[in-house]
Amino acid sequence: MAVRPIRTYGDPVLRTPADPITRIDDQIRALVRDLLDTTSEEGRAGVAAPQIGVGLRAFSWHIDGETGYVLNPVLDRVDGEPAEIDEGCLSVPGLWFPTKRYPYARVVGTDLDGAEVVLEGEGLMAQMLQHECDHLDGTVYVDTLAKEHRREALRQIRASDWF
Repeated sequence: MAVRPIRTYGDPVLRTPADPITRIDDQIRALVRDLLDTTSEEGRAGVAAPQIGVGLRAFSWHIDGETGYVLNPVLDRVDGEPAEIDEGCLSVPGLWFPTKRYPYARVVGTDLDGAEVVLEGEGLMAQMLQHECDHLDGTVYVDTLAKEHRREALRQIRASDWF
């Protein structure tokens, strides 16, 4: 179990769609422990496996004092009118930009025992579900920004000390 370093924008693992998890073994159990440990750091709502360098479909979350994980999540429902909300990303440290997100989202996946997991919610939970599923599809939130915000985000990324 370990808090793993977060990969930053520009790392190819963040642009590559994650592979499904086909078998639960000790490596997958260790991945889940690392995801949970990494998400438990202050100010983190979610961490997707690609953000810690693992190209598999899994993420962990920590919202309102509750922590969990999901394997092979599928964003199967969004609802409401998308609205711009300020969003940041551990892989784009220190930068926040208005991002269009649906106010409600639901994800269906499994746990380590193969049991179905359903995560759903509004507000921060909905935002996190959409954000982490984007990571699993090889998308970083700055790629989804409106043109003027994306231009500014890329300018700030290039000027950052971590890029």
